[in-house]
Amino acid sequence: MTASSRSDVHARVDAVWRLEAARIIAGLARMVHDVGLAEELAQDALVAALEQWPESGVPDNPGAWLMAVGKRRAIDRIRRTRRLEDKIEEIGRDLESRPAPEFEVPDDERIEDDVLRLIFTACHPVLSTQARVALTLRMLGGLTTDEIARAFLVSEPTVAQRIVRAKRTLSEAGVPFEVPEGPDRAARLSSVLEVIYLIFNEGYAATAGDAWVRADLCREALRLGRVLAELAPGEPEVHGLVALMEIQASRTRARTGPSGEPVPIQEQDRGRWDRLLIHRGFAALLRAKAIGEPPGPYVLQAAIAASHAQAATAADTDWTQIASLYEILATVAPSPVVELNRAVAVGMAHGPEKGLEIADSLVDEPLLRDHHLLASVRGDLLARLGRADEARAQFERAAGLTRNAPERRVLLNRAAAPQ
Repeated sequence: MTASSRSDVHARVDAVWRLEAARIIAGLARMVHDVGLAEELAQDALVAALEQWPESGVPDNPGAWLMAVGKRRAIDRIRRTRRLEDKIEEIGRDLESRPAPEFEVPDDERIEDDVLRLIFTACHPVLSTQARVALTLRMLGGLTTDEIARAFLVSEPTVAQRIVRAKRTLSEAGVPFEVPEGPDRAARLSSVLEVIYLIFNEGYAATAGDAWVRADLCREALRLGRVLAELAPGEPEVHGLVALMEIQASRTRARTGPSGEPVPIQEQDRGRWDRLLIHRGFAALLRAKAIGEPPGPYVLQAAIAASHAQAATAADTDWTQIASLYEILATVAPSPVVELNRAVAVGMAHGPEKGLEIADSLVDEPLLRDHHLLASVRGDLLARLGRADEARAQFERAAGLTRNAPERRVLLNRAAAPQ
């Protein structure tokens, strides 16, 4: 096989892994009842594919091939450790009785159940937020530690350590491989949604680095959200999050200028907004509302995004409605960040004085004290009030606090421009 052909096979292996990683790890976790071990077994299967497929060719059903190899590795591991003797016999009889196990496709409903269990396990609150993000991208997204490290601008060893510690923590805590019920499910679901939205937000407005938007992370979060919506169709907040991400992602092409600089929503070319994603977002929002429960944080944020999407021009934006939605959101899920967003909306709906009152009340909030967004919002409101020197100081402060290069340039330009 030529080097070019081998490279093509490796690219195919990589593509298959991204599509099938979650199903393979989930299926193996159901067998061995250990998410960390399941991920190791799946990686063993991936290595086998990289070794064998360049010579034997890519099988007709590569996902099933990887699952079969992973199952055989699981049996070998169990036999070597002399544990779970009954399970060994059961799995062995099951596999040996099938004429072509490596090409058999598992039952779709069982796959969905397994993937849903994996999502809830990887996002368990016993893990830190950073660990949940890393484990989710590794197990559900099929990303390598290097890709995760580059996405979040941390070192690869740091990501690897987070993943190792996360798997160890899950094992030591005895976290069951299951979808919880009742109050536990609601608590875990909020953790799952938080992780997916954190991934999306890092792609939508990068906290650091030379790029303002990282479309690959947005796409990955959207994919995870859509999968979760299919697996948990009766959860309105799941549909709300999907709606929010679809509508926000629709603006991607318009959110950066020729030099990659951020473009505020009021200045974006709305003709570049993706109408298909907006349509999908509206459909997801309608599904959330049809369930009939009081709106949660993601449904409310999706409704705010929908209000922006409905406006043909920036001047048509119904800021009064948006401010009202933020007021409800501040009651349902109060936080300094929600208040800061409410300050922007109130400033647009009822004048910059009203918005600045809210923003000024957040100056001593620990979460926002050294955050560039508070200084940026205050700078904008002060500029609209004609308080040029104060506005300039706030833009300079915001520029000094942000770690994102394109955003820093925009803020410095605003500080230098006549107010």
